[in-house]
Amino acid sequence: MSKNFQRARARVGVMTVGHEPYWEQFSGLREELAGYGQEFENRLREMDVEVVSAGFVDTVDKAFAATEYLKKQDVDMLFSFLSTYVTSSTAATPILGLSVPTVLVALQPRQRLDYTNTTTYMQLANDNICSLPEIAGVLVRAGRPAAGMIVGTLYDDPAATAELRSWCRAANARRAFKYARIGYLGHTYEGMYDMNSDPTAFTASFGAHVQMLEMCDLAKAVNGATQREIDAKLEEIHSVFTVSDPFIDPVTRPIKPEDLAWSAKVAVGLDKLVDEFGLTGLAYYYKGLDDNEYERIGSNMVLGNSLLTGKGIPLAGEADLKTCAAMLIMDRLEAGGSFAELHPCDFKDDIVLVGHDGPHNIKIADGRPVIRGLELFHGKRGSGIGVEFSIQAGPVTLLSIGQTAQGRYKMIVAEGESIKGPIPQTGNTNTRCSFGRPVATFVEQWCSAGPTHHFALGVGSKAAEIKRTAGMLGIEVQVI
Repeated sequence: MSKNFQRARARVGVMTVGHEPYWEQFSGLREELAGYGQEFENRLREMDVEVVSAGFVDTVDKAFAATEYLKKQDVDMLFSFLSTYVTSSTAATPILGLSVPTVLVALQPRQRLDYTNTTTYMQLANDNICSLPEIAGVLVRAGRPAAGMIVGTLYDDPAATAELRSWCRAANARRAFKYARIGYLGHTYEGMYDMNSDPTAFTASFGAHVQMLEMCDLAKAVNGATQREIDAKLEEIHSVFTVSDPFIDPVTRPIKPEDLAWSAKVAVGLDKLVDEFGLTGLAYYYKGLDDNEYERIGSNMVLGNSLLTGKGIPLAGEADLKTCAAMLIMDRLEAGGSFAELHPCDFKDDIVLVGHDGPHNIKIADGRPVIRGLELFHGKRGSGIGVEFSIQAGPVTLLSIGQTAQGRYKMIVAEGESIKGPIPQTGNTNTRCSFGRPVATFVEQWCSAGPTHHFALGVGSKAAEIKRTAGMLGIEVQVI
């Protein structure tokens, strides 16, 4: 893969809104408020987004100009920084004209007024929330309610800063689909009705183009791998993974040098495929037949998949396009996002194992991931190498994307805890997860929501940010 790959950063619009009639009445007030707006912009620039400033907007004419400018800049969302009381006409004009999610920001400089010495000037300099009801009400009346609000103080307010960072991560998740190509290679695993997808509906909901790919494309890329590229990939594999001996499971076997070399060659081919088609993600599955070339490629993609997924290019097995989208969202929310499904429950410890036979996000592994030789991949053709690990202990979030009876996409979310403990040593990932309720109750509640049976497993408590991302995309969300 090209070393130049970088995640697309959201283009975030920002404007500081003021009220022109005050300037002739209170000398220096405009300059002070504009300075606060600049400090807010500087804070935004620390959030891993591309900031597009429309400057200081204090009249309707300037609001028109800001709207025109921000439209040309292709912004993904807008922060409207309310510096004092402002009229809704000045603040709402760009919001209604841009048609992007908007967060109203009311962060006053002081934690409280110095009541015995307060002047009208001082009140106006801290009047950030005064027009919040007016603007929010107008937006509701216009059928375009604000995506959210951040209320607090400009300084020494960790909660407000966390909210700002959360919105920026959600904007990055939304931007990931814009102008993106999600590859679709092969076909879904036979008989898995829940994973069948309509590429047109996918594009309509998420905005990404679904790039149809052939196994011929991947085979060409694999066969184009040079020995130098293969050697470099082998070096990368040894730097990331621990090579493990077989376990008691008769399916496991020693890793043969030729198996590792072939997996490295396939990994180089995957890098080339991503580069050639400019892919942001890939959903893939190909059965193959009689140990032919396509079968040998398809059964040895796990190492390359896991390396790419850890670098921010999610690959979803069994051609699960919806879970590829879930993994992409979780990655951009800085949660990782590993391909997973429900495995057996442990009813004594009241946990459920979650994992899969690949691909995985090695970035969130608990320690060095293990690779293990496999005589077969259960339910699939071929043999090769599997990746085995648990994700980091601590809070985790599950994100599945299903579809309703009306065909609309729906995000299904659960927050839980990854708990250290023994896992099967079968060449698959497995993480011990608890969800704050009897495990049987959780499984029933999760399944009743109608998920795709795969999901993206990520670290951290991300339900709130997923809800924000879903809101930006106009997709229903249910938290279990």
